[in-house]
Amino acid sequence: MTYTALPNSPAEFLVLHGRDSSLVIEHHTDEGPLWRYWGPRLADGSTPGLPLRESRPLPSFMLDHDQPLTVMPGFGVGWFGQSALLAHRDGRDFSLAFQRAEVHWREPSRALELLLHDDTARLQARLTLSLDAHDVLRVQTTLSNLGDAPLEIQWLAAATLPLPAEANAVRSFAGQHNHEFLLQADALSRSTWRRESRRGRTSHDNWPGAVVTTPGATEHQGLVFGAHLAWSGNHQQSIEWLHDGSYQWQLGEWLAPGEVLLAPGASLSTPEVVASLSTAGLNGLAANFHAELRRRLPWKGGRMKPRPVHLNTWEGLYFNHQLPDLMALADAAAEVGVERFVLDDGWFLGRHHDRAGLGDWWADPSKYPDGLAPLAHHVVARGMAFGLWFEPEMVNPDSELHRAHPDWALQLHGRPMLTARHQLVLDISRPEVSQYLFEKIDALLSTLPISYIKWDHNRDLAAAGLADGRPGWHVQVDAAYALMQRLLDQHPALEIESCSGGGGRIDFGVLRHTHRVWTSDCIDAGSRVSIQRHFLQFFPPEVMGAHIGTAPAHSTGRSQAMAYRGAVALSGHLGVELDVRHLDADTRQQLCGWIALYKQWRDHIHASRTWLGEAGDHVVWQVHGQPGGDDFLFISLRTAPSGHRYQRTAKLSMLEAGARYRLRVVTPDGLPEGQLYCGSAPFFDTLRTPEGVVLDGDWLRHGGLPLPRSLAETGFIVHLHKL
Repeated sequence: MTYTALPNSPAEFLVLHGRDSSLVIEHHTDEGPLWRYWGPRLADGSTPGLPLRESRPLPSFMLDHDQPLTVMPGFGVGWFGQSALLAHRDGRDFSLAFQRAEVHWREPSRALELLLHDDTARLQARLTLSLDAHDVLRVQTTLSNLGDAPLEIQWLAAATLPLPAEANAVRSFAGQHNHEFLLQADALSRSTWRRESRRGRTSHDNWPGAVVTTPGATEHQGLVFGAHLAWSGNHQQSIEWLHDGSYQWQLGEWLAPGEVLLAPGASLSTPEVVASLSTAGLNGLAANFHAELRRRLPWKGGRMKPRPVHLNTWEGLYFNHQLPDLMALADAAAEVGVERFVLDDGWFLGRHHDRAGLGDWWADPSKYPDGLAPLAHHVVARGMAFGLWFEPEMVNPDSELHRAHPDWALQLHGRPMLTARHQLVLDISRPEVSQYLFEKIDALLSTLPISYIKWDHNRDLAAAGLADGRPGWHVQVDAAYALMQRLLDQHPALEIESCSGGGGRIDFGVLRHTHRVWTSDCIDAGSRVSIQRHFLQFFPPEVMGAHIGTAPAHSTGRSQAMAYRGAVALSGHLGVELDVRHLDADTRQQLCGWIALYKQWRDHIHASRTWLGEAGDHVVWQVHGQPGGDDFLFISLRTAPSGHRYQRTAKLSMLEAGARYRLRVVTPDGLPEGQLYCGSAPFFDTLRTPEGVVLDGDWLRHGGLPLPRSLAETGFIVHLHKL
């Protein structure tokens, strides 16, 4: 809504409200709008009352005109912080200062458009902002060149967000292949905090988002802010201290030199920033992001079906594809309860190793003399869906495609064509390249019962030059999105998994066109605990590929019992990545038990809210349920040996204070005695009976749920039902 300032004050206030948050923008017709507030919910009608400049004296040795933080900070005319735009026309028109601003409401108190004009630089910027009932703020910027010469853009922020002075730390994610979502916690100070990725994809090492905390914030309480750039390419974010003690947070696409040369009359739209705040700590913030992603996932008919148990052949067979073995593996998979069989890398022409074949997307006749149809129909006949692995954006130099079209690879004239995993990157922005890929994939989807694609992207972009010598990072991402969407439009029932050497392309942008992400190539349950917990800060469990792998794990050499591997995988989209044929009878029985347990609980886990917590002494836990709901699933994991004689309890603040709950331990069929915990007490013995234990919700909130003394790498699962 729009509110007028005090009498004789030439300003009005634009106020957006969410459920628990509000933002306030101060609008002047003769300059860019000023940020006044983004924080906990204000009462309806509450505004600052008077313009910002009327309430703060100018300090010494400053410009005579106060320059507060605007929604799109300028450059060269008095704002000395990071600007929202760095651009020029042949070295001129490099400054930015908006002289006119128009407001267009799209939805009262929820969504508006700001149209900003710089008549001197001959630029127009359109900012769209919306704040929904789940406290999710979406911001996007479109810049138009109204001049008569091209505008070279070096930086265009998708959003500039205000952070309060009490913000004290930022939590971001770093990592590498096989070890993604490593939490980084940095104190905020007068030094600028900055993260960038120039790898051409979301990347394993610098994820394009973060969480900002305030003093006293925990998993369960306190004011926290989060933001994420919904983009699968190069990106940049920074948090900069301002001279009133507050901060500005900018997020946007990192642009290579010369990558954007905006012609007269042309426009550039940034990726979308998805942001939120919560007064209920990290778990409240996660709930906001989960709700947002659930609304935007491209499910057929707008509704998710139960996430099928998924077997992927990669770590079971690698490139060793023999049709009798694959059919036998499909038989074994069906017998343990698998519902989708995905044929991974190794099925296409010349693909006996990772040095050849990419780009030749038809079945290798030496492995599949009659094509993929016999295997695909065999899988479907066993009651499973059939999925297939592709890496469409890549090509091996040793391939029919590259020998026929060497110019189709991204390259820079006079520079070496750098390979990674023995592959190059196709310039899929070229219509003929995209058409080739569409035809090859579409031919298989149209003639075989393929309902799922695992879409991989196994290298960074280097020497990413287009045919005309210009940088190709941005157009590559747009072209990948377009190709995915074209296939989905042609095959509406198709589901796509985003994989990029595991977790290298996970973001809200690619999830406009995909339905699942492969969280990490590391399936070691010990490593997966932290990877998955940090993943859940922004993404809901139903898109989190979580597989039960081999022991020892191929990525680390470590081994865990099936009980632990199953407990860790239970809370995501469960899959299996091992050769089921070679399991001994006990392990096979346990796997069947975990698959059955997942099927029992998946609809609950994948439609509920997730709370994460810690009980100290290397015990972490999570709860799946709904606020005020009747049923909660509690999963705790001991990640290392205990250093205490007695275990702390888990305080479950999401339960109702006045309710009573019946608690029963949850164990899969076939689990050997003692696999979940060692030692006992009457409480834990009673938990295992049909009657269970009845406890008060208020006690579970404040006194906590007792936890067993357990061995390292064990789980403990409890169903809590409200009476």
